[in-house]
Amino acid sequence: MSHKNLNPSVPAHPKRVAIVLSNPGVSSTTGWPVGFWWAELTHPYFRFTEVGYDVELFSPLGGRCEADPMSDPEDASQWQAEDVISRGYKHDPQFLKLVETTRPVDEIDQDRFDAIVVVGGQGPMFTFEAATNLHAKFTEFYEAGRVCAALCHGVALLRYTRLSSGESLVAGKTVTGFANVEEDFADRFVWDMGALPRDRHVMPWRIEDELRALGANFIQAGLWKGFAIRDGNLITGQQNFSGGDTAELIVETLGR
Repeated sequence: MSHKNLNPSVPAHPKRVAIVLSNPGVSSTTGWPVGFWWAELTHPYFRFTEVGYDVELFSPLGGRCEADPMSDPEDASQWQAEDVISRGYKHDPQFLKLVETTRPVDEIDQDRFDAIVVVGGQGPMFTFEAATNLHAKFTEFYEAGRVCAALCHGVALLRYTRLSSGESLVAGKTVTGFANVEEDFADRFVWDMGALPRDRHVMPWRIEDELRALGANFIQAGLWKGFAIRDGNLITGQQNFSGGDTAELIVETLGR
């Protein structure tokens, strides 16, 4: 299986999507290894290839990317045990090779791709501030009128993206992302595990608060509800249960 244009009924020149994963990092709050979230990669990837899109994987630095352990459907926590899509992909050697050999974001040719999609996980919260090449590439796509999407903690990117005018890309836009109600839930979960004292938080800052401060109209559908929203050519998804919603909105926007 090539993981390229898997639907034989689509045109000879399919839509192309660049999916960006965070490189591996370490949480400054918990000390845990952090990376991308399985469902936020595999669910959009499944939908895009199902309709015949070509999909390529990138990361700010290129190279091997690693998933947040709790996003693994076979993790002992059982947090994502029902994620059968990720369960299948993580046992597919061809797909794993794509994750282990991502190309640097600098190699994304805006003229070759119809959309850029930034995946979440805990990694973006600790690695995207320094990913200036990703900030620039996302803005390049946005100003060219290409579809630009970010999902869950991948929406952290919008804290750093600036238009060529210097204005925040997210100012005045209606967006979603990992919401405060979900950050509250995550904090309580980790506190109850005894992994952090109750005066410390899992994340160093909160997407909802920061994007509101930048002038965004931040909306959300409620705790762990699948949700995605489009504002012009900017599409955002709320959290890990929103991968399919986000992908479907991109497909509706691009067509087949």
